[in-house]
Amino acid sequence: MILLITLLLWQVWTQPQQPTGFYDLHTKTIDGETFDFAALKGKRVLIVNTASECGYTPQYEGLQALYEQFGGARFTIIAFPSNDFGGQEPGTSEEIITFCKQQFGVSFPVMEKVAIKGREAYPVYLWLTQKKLNGVSDAEVGWNFNKFLIDEHGRWTAHFSSKIEPQDSQIVKFASWH
Repeated sequence: MILLITLLLWQVWTQPQQPTGFYDLHTKTIDGETFDFAALKGKRVLIVNTASECGYTPQYEGLQALYEQFGGARFTIIAFPSNDFGGQEPGTSEEIITFCKQQFGVSFPVMEKVAIKGREAYPVYLWLTQKKLNGVSDAEVGWNFNKFLIDEHGRWTAHFSSKIEPQDSQIVKFASWH
């Protein structure tokens, strides 16, 4: 009996804790550095899943323009490359960041390549797509370049499909807050 209780307690203590809020999340940058979402407190954030070989890849240009216009102390963009949709991001971290910088001048943060869906879905995307975690809405990422808006308090605000351009009036209004 003591062995069973010890085993159950060990399982509880060693289980990874689900993040309870946006600021509890963390990830790795494409360069392998730890990135803690708590550093985003007070900023509005646009999170986008990206791919280098997608029909929507030219949206990098609009994302970069949005970042150049509004990025800074109050707004940022975070890209998560993923190979989940059509195998359109097969590159290594070095290939991905080189492509982003050379083709589109990307200067906003790009994180490590992650799984967006399925059993290997990355914790950030679990939080973004599950109401039980984000407290607001379930969302399905159907393809590359889906966009999520997180307000300056870490609250899930909106989800946009790939078809919605970064220069859409709702996104610009969100990014340009004072």
